[in-house]
Amino acid sequence: MVVPEREGLCAVTDAEGGAFSVRPWFTPVAEQLTPVDLKTDVPHSARVYDYFLGGKDNFPADREAAEQTLAIFPDMRTGARENRAFLHRATRKLVGELGLRQFLDIGTGIPTSPNLHEVAQEAAADARIVYADNDPIVLAHARALLTGTRQGRTAYLDADLREPEKILASPELADTLDLGRPFVLSLIAVLHFIPASDDPYGLVRRYTEILPSGSYVALTHATGDFAPEEAERVSAVYQARGITLTPRSRAEVEDFLTGLDLVEPGVVPVHRWHAEKDAGTELADSRVNVYGAIARVP
Repeated sequence: MVVPEREGLCAVTDAEGGAFSVRPWFTPVAEQLTPVDLKTDVPHSARVYDYFLGGKDNFPADREAAEQTLAIFPDMRTGARENRAFLHRATRKLVGELGLRQFLDIGTGIPTSPNLHEVAQEAAADARIVYADNDPIVLAHARALLTGTRQGRTAYLDADLREPEKILASPELADTLDLGRPFVLSLIAVLHFIPASDDPYGLVRRYTEILPSGSYVALTHATGDFAPEEAERVSAVYQARGITLTPRSRAEVEDFLTGLDLVEPGVVPVHRWHAEKDAGTELADSRVNVYGAIARVP
């Protein structure tokens, strides 16, 4: 049954073309936001990262922490940019070459254009993305995460990576993705903020065990393999400001993907993962210090 469409809405019919409902092209979570305390007097990992990327969604406490980090490791901006570039390349590969159309992105961070849904929907307009993050600063920017193509859908879920049951049982996830079909679990620059005491490996397994065959995991993770002294000092700066940062070795990062099939070239520094026109080969690993990989669920 053909149903007239109104601006900003899409019509959905049942399989027989009978009953239908009208819903927004995107989930209007941002319109329901209530005031939140952004705690601008203390640094926040998402805002510090935003500062490294040259963004404007940060405050003096964030900039002070970032500048202290840059004094120890001047290439922190380089690592942030290369991490972002990995996200873009990995998303294009997952959509364009591997045919994925669904993403669950946990630990979204402040929207920095082009974000995951923009890259995915540029490659395939019908791509669907669910973003999940529990940080108030990200919630405040949810509107930017919820604008996508009319053919696809985007949704935002206020939840923590450490709440797998909440995320996996959420109506936002069920209403946006077909959980019986392959989808991508995106964990970009989030796992190094999960300390050993929170069982990060167990958390990742909880998510990957529900992924249908043919799904993928995309992740990046900070490491101290190439500049161990600097990594230790940077972690101390974060810790002193109440932010746990745990760089992990290549073997430890690989352990997150145990039982999955690593896509070539495996776990490598992000700038060397399918670098465009060999652009990443000129950059020393010690200037980036972030591993990246994607892996397929057999």
